Amino acid sequence: MMPEDTRLHPLESTCPPPHRFTCPFHYEPHPLCRMAAQQVQTYVQEHDEWHDELAHGKMFGVLVVETREGRRGFVAAYSGLLAGRNDHAYFVPSVFDAMQPDGYFKRHEAEITALNTAIAALSAGDDYRQACLRAQHVRREGEEELERFRQMMSEAKQRRDARRASCTPLMPDEQAKLVAESQYMKAEWRRLKARVQKRQEEASAALRAVDEQIEGMKRLRKEKSDSLQRWLFEHYVVLNALGEPRSLLSIFADTPRQVPPAGAGDCCAPKLLQYAYRQGWHPLCMAEFWWGESPRGEIRRHGAYYPACRGKCLPILTHMLQGIEVDACNVERGVSQPLSVIYEDQWLMVVNKPEGLKSVPGRNDGNSVLAQLQARLPQTPWLVHRLDMDTSGLLVVAKDKSTYTALQRQFASRLVKKRYVALLQGLFAGQPQGEVSLPLYADPLDRPYQKVDMQQGKEAVTTYQVLGVYDGHTRVALFPHTGRTHQLRVHCAHAAGLGIPILGDRLYGTRDTRLYLHAEMLSFRHPVTGRQMTFECKADF
Repeated sequence: MMPEDTRLHPLESTCPPPHRFTCPFHYEPHPLCRMAAQQVQTYVQEHDEWHDELAHGKMFGVLVVETREGRRGFVAAYSGLLAGRNDHAYFVPSVFDAMQPDGYFKRHEAEITALNTAIAALSAGDDYRQACLRAQHVRREGEEELERFRQMMSEAKQRRDARRASCTPLMPDEQAKLVAESQYMKAEWRRLKARVQKRQEEASAALRAVDEQIEGMKRLRKEKSDSLQRWLFEHYVVLNALGEPRSLLSIFADTPRQVPPAGAGDCCAPKLLQYAYRQGWHPLCMAEFWWGESPRGEIRRHGAYYPACRGKCLPILTHMLQGIEVDACNVERGVSQPLSVIYEDQWLMVVNKPEGLKSVPGRNDGNSVLAQLQARLPQTPWLVHRLDMDTSGLLVVAKDKSTYTALQRQFASRLVKKRYVALLQGLFAGQPQGEVSLPLYADPLDRPYQKVDMQQGKEAVTTYQVLGVYDGHTRVALFPHTGRTHQLRVHCAHAAGLGIPILGDRLYGTRDTRLYLHAEMLSFRHPVTGRQMTFECKADF
């Protein structure tokens, strides 16, 4: 065990610390955190042995603290393992060290690994392969034998039917002979089916014996894995600022999923806070940044700062931050300006939603498009579609359910035409027009982020057209053909899309005064009059 101060790195600055600790889920990095992060970035760049691993990307974190003696410094952490280790001297250790070579976790992990090897060997072994081939051969041979006899029976029946239909009357003994032949063939068919079935069952039994052996090993593996995971999370005991310990199993028992997800407790923030609490240090501010290439399915920018993930870290940090004053974590800004009505008749309205106003009320703020319309209209309005809170532009609202249903049908059938305009954060060097098709999947452990997922994702298609370059930003028109959450934002930011985030995108790019994305055109057929209605409302950027 290293002395406690070897992981505390000096931070020389006259910059005053923040009044309250960082909200891990919504923050702008404090200048002290930026200074600490620069030191960490310099350090990792000096280690060539990590180059290949870091090229694929990793999350790092810094925590600025004040010691009992009043010294200020910072500690650093990385998410998961780095080069297969969790004990690098520069970084804080994990909350619980499960990597001891002869420890409980590694011993039982070796047992699970041995089961994996045995399952793989049995599944690919000669006995299993021969049993599979034998079962297939016997089944195919039996089917062919039955088909030949079935054909023979059919031909014999045709001959009997032809003889009965002939002009020459049948003698009683010949009639009996035909009946006896039919009965014999039916009985022989039953006997043949029984023989074939018996052979197939014998061949299947040999295969089934190996399958059952494999399934038994898989059940044992799952039992061992579940037991080891529970043991691990029981030993992941985290503190809060009041010194109160709590295991991850206890923390997640109060959540809808009830059990911790894999990797819980190994992110930067829990590691940093745990180490500080153990040393008796006072946390001042914290930040996490991504270093390296973006993962294939996610959007991570090299050197950019990110909030803690909600799926793994929200329950843990809710406990760990008790006892210190934390910045407000509410990211819902809301706006007070009224909606601008573009069109209205007795059946529907088209409004221009300002940036920062939710489409429907949130948990912490009742102000929304729907709330403002409910206050204005005598009847209950029906919001036909939505825009992200950060997106401005045109929305169509139905004044009755039948109009709503008819408009919804047009959206579902992709008959509604939409055009958005956006400013990209930089210069786009690709084709001036084209299509982006990247299926999207809501990240269950980090909502509201969307991931690109070729297997589980839902179809998402956008066409685009470059409109020009203004002050270092590319202006584009975006035409969504599907209506997935954050579709345009992800299709712009992802490396397989346009590769440049929309200016001001706090989720997939860099925060700015606003998100520069505006729904400027909406076209649909009026559900009552049948007229094609097209509305435009130019962006103010």
